[in-house]
Amino acid sequence: MARSKRARTKRSSAIPRKNLLAALGPGLITGASDDDPSGIATYSQVGARYGFGMLWTMLFSYPLMVAIQEICARVGRVTGHGIAGNMRRQYPSPLLYSVVGLMVVANLVNLGADIGGMGAAMSLLVGGHAGIYAAALAVVSLLLQVLLPYSKYVKVLKWLTIALFAYVGTVFAVHIPWSDALRSTVLPAIHFRKDYLTGLIAVLGTTISPYLFFWQASEEAEEEKVTPGEKPLKRAPEQGPKQLRRIRLDTYLGMAFSNLIAFFIILTTGATLHVHGMTNIATAEQAAQALRPVAGKFASLLFSAGIVGTGLLSIPVLAGSAAYAISEAMGWPTGLERKPHRAKAFYGVLAVATGLGLGMTFVHFDPIKALFWSAVINGVLAGPLMVVIMVMTSNPKIMGRFTLPRGLWIMGWLATIAMLVAAAGMIFAQNS
Repeated sequence: MARSKRARTKRSSAIPRKNLLAALGPGLITGASDDDPSGIATYSQVGARYGFGMLWTMLFSYPLMVAIQEICARVGRVTGHGIAGNMRRQYPSPLLYSVVGLMVVANLVNLGADIGGMGAAMSLLVGGHAGIYAAALAVVSLLLQVLLPYSKYVKVLKWLTIALFAYVGTVFAVHIPWSDALRSTVLPAIHFRKDYLTGLIAVLGTTISPYLFFWQASEEAEEEKVTPGEKPLKRAPEQGPKQLRRIRLDTYLGMAFSNLIAFFIILTTGATLHVHGMTNIATAEQAAQALRPVAGKFASLLFSAGIVGTGLLSIPVLAGSAAYAISEAMGWPTGLERKPHRAKAFYGVLAVATGLGLGMTFVHFDPIKALFWSAVINGVLAGPLMVVIMVMTSNPKIMGRFTLPRGLWIMGWLATIAMLVAAAGMIFAQNS
């Protein structure tokens, strides 16, 4: 009888297959937005320069990013507040403002690179002026965030994740030596050279970024607020088992999606650009252009279409994470579900961040330097911020009975140590 009861409980708490897409949300969108145009540029650069030599990083980084993103999601669902909101309640203001300020600066640089990359990709696809396309796409993205409530807008973001399959399609348009690729994936060949270490740190910094921490935690808190009957798990612990299983599934699949697409980008550029000696790729749109003569027009068009789709997905995450972080730090009303007149400061930050990102596309700046310094800020900020998050999630005063289980605690600290070492390696590589 007891066994039968346990079986019924297990079946009733599982997520039905037909509701799988509905269960996926913050984790899927966070993972997909990680492959933004600036991330695509990074993966294209290492693929063009090192061939298949860094495919192993996608396998290595997966459990680390899964752990830290699941931990951030737990913060939002358990407390009902994002990372910055919890820091404001628990930590000194100088620490809070320093972390938020650095994250926002990095986000603005990423926004500028992404919006500019989208405009250039549209120009490759249909011709015309890249600046006009960049402005139009930025405005469309902003209007969607302002005019659509979160419950509807999140559905738009879910469908935009389909754009990432362009990179899967590109692989089938070129010849791939699969035995070499698989060997490089499971047997890393690490070179202790300045350029290789810098590329490695750039990949890790692009894959595990602070803005993803803020976004996923805030979106979990948002989903709890907009879903009838749900409350922060500290106040409704009986909802814990179901919600934590959903978070785990959402995060595992979302991060797997992210790393799989990144794997395909490195694979494609390694099999085409690298073998043809095209090792100096500065931006994602340059990678798309370079693919045309060596992989055909179809592969180039797919790559360009993917840049536009991922840009539309990533702009809300970059601008939104900045808006959540600043608004939570200041104690302002937050949330994409709120009407604009009920969260004026939040939407104001959203608009200003998008506008500043767009403005950067019309200023003559070196995209490589911009992306590099963005990676530097993210790389330096990620480790210390992860220390704060790990300490926060081990505190019963913050997490109640939902402090981290031992396995997740171990993986979270391993991810934190990896990013601290990556930041130290970045500094060492640049000063050696």
